[in-house]
Amino acid sequence: MLEIVRSSDPASADPQGNEPLWRQALGEQLRAVRHDHGERLSDIAERAGVSPQYLSEVERGRKEPSSEMIAAISGALGLTLIDLTLAVAESLIVREAGVPDPGSGAALALAA
Repeated sequence: MLEIVRSSDPASADPQGNEPLWRQALGEQLRAVRHDHGERLSDIAERAGVSPQYLSEVERGRKEPSSEMIAAISGALGLTLIDLTLAVAESLIVREAGVPDPGSGAALALAA
């Protein structure tokens, strides 16, 4: 079981004290998945029922999408909400811990 221990000083995790907002981390994941699938912004936007401009702003972390919008966009990408949420959480854990991305081929060992 993974246990995340946080310091009592919120600024200690990042030297500049910049913890990403959920919408930023979500947008990064959505964009990464879209790029991995080789999809255009307009294709995903059309399937999700949103404008390409709105999807672009979500991907850039400028919009705080509703749960309905997140479900529509993730569905258009072929993701479940659980898969998307786990991917966002894992990216934040990796960023917080300052360890290499496990998908990059680097070994990652966590002790409970």
